[in-house]
Amino acid sequence: MKNVVKAAAILATTAVAAPAAAEMELSLYVGTQSVDGSTGSGYLPGGAPISRSVDWEGKPFDSPIYYGGRAMWWLDNDIGFGIEGTHTKAYASQADMAAIGVSRLELSDGHNIITANVMKRWPGVFKATPKFTPYVGAGIGVAIPHVDIQVLGSGVRTFGYETTGPAVRAIAGLKYDLTENWALFGEYQAVWSDNDITIDPAFGQLPGKLNTELLTHAVNIGVSYSF
Repeated sequence: MKNVVKAAAILATTAVAAPAAAEMELSLYVGTQSVDGSTGSGYLPGGAPISRSVDWEGKPFDSPIYYGGRAMWWLDNDIGFGIEGTHTKAYASQADMAAIGVSRLELSDGHNIITANVMKRWPGVFKATPKFTPYVGAGIGVAIPHVDIQVLGSGVRTFGYETTGPAVRAIAGLKYDLTENWALFGEYQAVWSDNDITIDPAFGQLPGKLNTELLTHAVNIGVSYSF
């Protein structure tokens, strides 16, 4: 975890220390997002073990909706450095919650992913349609979900933000220039995170733990402004 945070800090510092950028680009997007099933392991407060393949749901259009944004500093060689934040979500199914022994198990006010990104774009590669620019990118950072868990029969509800582990992002997309400054884009994103979640205990108990790796997939549409 410390190594991942250090790598993200170095990447962000490199962006700041790089030669003057040819262009700064701010982007906002929404889209549809899903979550692969994953194995949840650990223990509840009081020691009951957790070992379950969890069928997660993304529910991207339920409030609060799925969304994200990034800031990129593009250099003259069309390599960019920047920061991105995405508000993804993950809900356990009713069957999984019953099997684990909880009445709530969701990262629903955001399974928030913050990454430092490196990207590459190819303006003018399509000679017949020069307004289209393909791009790819990758990022490394952390997962900061809003955890909402309640053990069956317990009056204590885990409800708050936790920094749960490292995250890695992959991006591939296509931008369409509307004007010199404004553009629309569509893209695919995959985000992996390793999450070590703490479950708050009742009085006299030790905290519980839930570890699970999440892989989300998203198709985004958005708008960007360059200056």
